[in-house]
Amino acid sequence: MADVKVSSLIDGVVDVSPLVHADPRGMFVESYRQEWVPGSRPMVQANRADRVAGSVVGLHYHLGQADYWYVPSGLVRVVLHDLRSGSPSEGSTTCFDLGGPGDGSDAGAHGGVYIPPGVAHGFAALTDATITYLVDAYYDPADELGVAWDDPEIAADWGLGSLAPVLSERDLANARAADIPDEIRPVWAPTGSDPGVSLSDQLTPDESTTEGGPGL
Repeated sequence: MADVKVSSLIDGVVDVSPLVHADPRGMFVESYRQEWVPGSRPMVQANRADRVAGSVVGLHYHLGQADYWYVPSGLVRVVLHDLRSGSPSEGSTTCFDLGGPGDGSDAGAHGGVYIPPGVAHGFAALTDATITYLVDAYYDPADELGVAWDDPEIAADWGLGSLAPVLSERDLANARAADIPDEIRPVWAPTGSDPGVSLSDQLTPDESTTEGGPGL
C-alpha cells in the first residue's frame, strides 16, 4: 500500500509515500511495487549509495534508463530537471526532500520517487544518508550523462545551508544544459504501456553487468 501521485511539475515523475508499519520492534516498509508506475519496465538492478553530509551527486541523466529512488536512512534534497525536447514540462525544475533527519521526528517520511529517462537528477545529503535506487537497465557507462549541478538556468536549490558542497571530479566537469550536444539531448516520449494513455490516466489516487556501477 502506498500513496502514489503523478508529479504536476515534471511529466512522468511519480512520487510515492509507502505505508509504514511500526511497532515496538521497529518498522516495516514496502518500498517499491512495479504496479505503482503503470507502463514502466521491470527493474533489473539494485544499487546503494552511502553519502556523508554535504555530498552533492549529479546532475545525471540517461537516454534509456529509468530510476526509482528510496532513502532508508538520513535526509537528502532531490533535484530534478526536465531536459527532454518536446516534453510538456521541458525546462522545469523541482526540488524536494526525501527521508528524515533521524532524530525521531521522521516517522512516515519514507518516500520514493520514479524518475523517467531524460530527466536530470541529483541529490544533496543534508545529513549522513543512504539512498537505494532501482534501475530498469544494467549499468552502461555510455548512458551515464551529466549536467552542471550549479547551472544558473536550472537554478537548483540544494538546501545545503552552511554545509560545504563536496562533489566528484566527474560531476564538477559536467557541462551546462544549454551546451548538451543534440546527439545526447533527450527527446520526450509519453510514459505508459499505451502511447496514447497518459500516466496520470492509468494511476488511481489510492492506489550492463559491468562492475563499478553508476556514480551516485
